[in-house]
Amino acid sequence: MHLHNTHVTQAKPGGHVRPLAPLLLAALLLGGCAGLGEREGGQAGSADGTGPMTFATGRDTTAYLQPLIDKWNRAHPKEPVTLLELPEAADEQRAQMVANLQARSDRYDVLGLDVVLTAEFADAGWIVPLDGGLFKLDRFLPPVVDTAMYNGKLYAVPYTSNAGLLYYRKDILDREHLKPPKTWAELRDQATRLGRKYKLDGYAGQFLPYEGLTVNFAEAVQSAGGQILSPDGARVTMDLGTATTGLNFLVDGLREGWIPQEALTYKEEESRLAFQEGKLLFARNWPHAYGPATRSTLAGKFAVTRLPGLNGPGSSSLGGNNLAISAYSKHQKSALEFIRYFTGLENERSVLTDGSFPPVWSELYDDPALIKRYPYLPVLKESIMSARPRPASSNYDQVSLAISSAVSDALDLRKPGDETVAALKQELGEIIRTP
Repeated sequence: MHLHNTHVTQAKPGGHVRPLAPLLLAALLLGGCAGLGEREGGQAGSADGTGPMTFATGRDTTAYLQPLIDKWNRAHPKEPVTLLELPEAADEQRAQMVANLQARSDRYDVLGLDVVLTAEFADAGWIVPLDGGLFKLDRFLPPVVDTAMYNGKLYAVPYTSNAGLLYYRKDILDREHLKPPKTWAELRDQATRLGRKYKLDGYAGQFLPYEGLTVNFAEAVQSAGGQILSPDGARVTMDLGTATTGLNFLVDGLREGWIPQEALTYKEEESRLAFQEGKLLFARNWPHAYGPATRSTLAGKFAVTRLPGLNGPGSSSLGGNNLAISAYSKHQKSALEFIRYFTGLENERSVLTDGSFPPVWSELYDDPALIKRYPYLPVLKESIMSARPRPASSNYDQVSLAISSAVSDALDLRKPGDETVAALKQELGEIIRTP
C-alpha cells in the first residue's frame, strides 16, 4: 500500500528495436528504444499489440477492483483483463514482480507498483515510458505525479495515493473531553491512562520487520524533524540525535507497555483488524482501513487525524500505487488504454467510495458531497501534501531491508536506540556507495 517516489539515477541503455509508426512512437515510446523492452538477450514486448491482459497488483483487501475490471471487460470483450493478486506486503509484491521481469516473461501486462518502485523498474528497463499528454496529470495531486516520473519522463500513471493517519476511538476521547493527540507526549499520556481505564491496548502501527516497519521508522524520524537520506538518495543525512529520538518514541512505547508486544507481529491488515475489533485505542494505518471500520461494530465510534509528532503534527510517508506497462507485454496498446480507463475521474471516485483508498485527482478532495460522506478528506489531503517520500535510492530494497532489520532489533530491546541508529547510518552509507 505504500506507500512513495522517484530515485534519480542514470538510465541504463536499451537494446535495438524495430521501427515503429510515428504515432505509436509518440504515444508510447518517448524514451526511445527502451520503450519496447527489447534488451540484449531478452524478448521484446509489442507496443502496438492488443489482446487479453493480466493486471498484477497487491491483494485487494476491500474487494473493489474486480467490479471495475468487469466493467472494462464487458466493453472490451477482445481485450479482457484478468486480475492477479500478489501478496499484501509491498516487499513481497516487488519480489514476485522482479522474478517475473528478470525472466523477461510476458505474463504480466499492467503492473500495480508501490510508488517507490517506479524509478527502479524504469532504470532496469522493465517498464515502458508513457506519453503524459494522454492523461490529465495537471488535475492530479502534484506530489503523486512526481512519484511516476524518472529522468524527466513519465513511466507510470498515479492510481492511488496514500498517507498514514492516526485512527482513534472518538467515543472514548469524547467521553473524557479530550481532543486527539497532536504530539507524541499527548499520545503516550492518553494511550497509557485511557488504555488502562478502558482495558484497551494503547497504540500500534506496522512493526513486523518488513517494508511497513521502514515506513513507520521513516515517519518517526521525519516527525522528529529529521530525514534518512538526501532527496537524491546520494548521501546519508540522518542526524543521530533526531533519528534516535524518533526510534525511541517506538522503543519506549513497547518498554512502557502502551504499545503491546503483539504489535511486533503487525502488518497493515493485522493492525487494521486489531483496531476494528476494538482492541486498540489508537492505530497508525493507511486510509484503506477507514471503509471496513465504518461497516463494523466500530461504526460511529472512531475518527482519524494526522499523525502526531515530537512537537506537533507529524509527517507521513507518501504512499500509493502507480500503474505501469511491462516492457515484455505483448499487448502494450491495450494496456495503455486500460490504464487510461482505470485512472479516469469516475474510477478514481470509486477508488475512494468503494476501495477506501486516496484518489489522485485533486478535485475529489474538494467535492462537498464526498466531504459530507468522508469528513476526513481535508485532513487526508493535508497529510498527502505534507507527506515525504521514503528514502530514495537506486538500491531501495537493500535500504529498506537494512532499516527494517535494524529497527526490529531495537524494538525487540536487543540493542539500544542510539547504537542502532549509529550502526544503521554506517550500513546505509555502505549501501548507497555500492554501484
